[in-house]
Amino acid sequence: MIDAQLPKELPEPGFYYHYKHDPSGAVNNYAYYIYGVGHHTEKDCRPEDKFMQVYRPLYEAYVYKLGKMFDLRPLHMFYEPAEVGGKQVQRFTKILDPAVIAQLEAIKTVMYPNG
Repeated sequence: MIDAQLPKELPEPGFYYHYKHDPSGAVNNYAYYIYGVGHHTEKDCRPEDKFMQVYRPLYEAYVYKLGKMFDLRPLHMFYEPAEVGGKQVQRFTKILDPAVIAQLEAIKTVMYPNG
């Protein structure tokens, strides 16, 4: 039995840019593939860490270099805005452009051949 209230929102699996993405840079800078959301099963978990976003970077990062690992981020942080130059911006933005998605899918296949 789940002892925590389910989140109201869940990010759809897919490709996303982090707010630090530079559109004039490489297509994969600060690009991520979001797999979904994981649930912490231990009762002594902090409530804010009960649900974790599961994702992988699509640029050179320590997790990629380690191999078959995933990054985790508390789900609430996915939706919290970030502050840039005194303005609040969306932390992650879903990528919808089919050409960009195709490029990122090719990068993902090379970086993570097993998924």
